[in-house]
Amino acid sequence: EFFPWAYYHAEDGSIAWGQPDRIIAHAHNQGLQVIARLGLTPEWARPEDTPLTYLDESAYADFADFAARFAERYRGRVSHIIVLNEPNLSYEWGYRQTTPEDYVDLLKVVYPAVKAANPDMSVLAGAMAPTLEPEGSPWGLNDVIYLERMYAAGAADYFDGLAAHTYGFTFPPEIEAAPEVLNFRRVELLREVMVANEDEDTAVYITETGWNDHPRWTRAVRPGQRIQYTLDAIGYAQENWPWVEVIAIWAFRYPAPTKSYMDYFTLVTPE
Repeated sequence: EFFPWAYYHAEDGSIAWGQPDRIIAHAHNQGLQVIARLGLTPEWARPEDTPLTYLDESAYADFADFAARFAERYRGRVSHIIVLNEPNLSYEWGYRQTTPEDYVDLLKVVYPAVKAANPDMSVLAGAMAPTLEPEGSPWGLNDVIYLERMYAAGAADYFDGLAAHTYGFTFPPEIEAAPEVLNFRRVELLREVMVANEDEDTAVYITETGWNDHPRWTRAVRPGQRIQYTLDAIGYAQENWPWVEVIAIWAFRYPAPTKSYMDYFTLVTPE
């Protein structure tokens, strides 16, 4: 579940907890564990005329303060938080080109603040977008390369689990992972990076996955395929990936239709 920092945290330091309280209370009453994704920068914490996703180093401490207060407030009711979303895309930084080292610098501020507020909170890093963008691209960076550079920058000490996004696109779930392919098993390449960095005891949380059945999107499949591929993917993970803790399908539903191919990732409609 997404909890946007920008929606709740005022410049005077006050936080409007009403909506998060309602969401988390409802989930808790249903016996559901919440993985809380935190992101989007308040207007007061970013330069003028920048988008909600814009986050630079001057706001890292403010973001860490919000994350720590969130972790403290929901102790025992929220088990995990994710630090940002798809940080290997420039879009998720307000179209500001950043590096894996920038993201690790953020983790180095957020992680100790969260742990001081709530030692039981698991901090998930990564949640990289599956992409083949090369070094120097203005749009992003290959997720496998991004993770390699995160480890080289010392990230291992600043997260408890790796969040991963692994979409199937047009491929069945059993198709083997390969560096030049975007498919469900691409997460195995990320796992290889973790093992190579002696971090095999850290679990992977697949916080976005799924197939799309839009009738005209070139990366979509037919509705029947979507159902079967989703079921087969869960079965494949259960049999082959003991290092995966969670598979979260994107997405249950959106608050309102997007009237685009994105609607065909949802499991139900708002209606």
